[in-house]
Amino acid sequence: TGMDPFKTHGAFSWCELDTPDPKAAVSFYSELFGWTVEKMDMPDGPYHVLKAGDASVGGVMASPPEAKGKPPMWNCYVTVDDIDATAKRCASLGGKVLAGPLDIPTVGRMAVMQDPQGAVLSAITYKMDD
Repeated sequence: TGMDPFKTHGAFSWCELDTPDPKAAVSFYSELFGWTVEKMDMPDGPYHVLKAGDASVGGVMASPPEAKGKPPMWNCYVTVDDIDATAKRCASLGGKVLAGPLDIPTVGRMAVMQDPQGAVLSAITYKMDD
């Protein structure tokens, strides 16, 4: 068995595309990479889970109305043991916490951070059902 990216501190574990046209994006990436898609109904609209074989590797969601005019963009998540400590450390290292830490029901707790050069990356502590 290999490393579990959802439990390993420092591992990239999820990528998510925020786009005004999820249907077109899902169609493009399915053709490009051979991903299959599992649609989940969420309170804010459908969420499309991207799968490589049996493994869920990412998701596609519609941009929220307040993001009108923002270009589509991928957001990557890094697993961390303690998102609150990681967010504090980000700020102490000269980065900025743009959102969170905040809870995602049934998934975990995440924050969106920006490094001193301006690159944006999210980190997440997954809620593991024991």
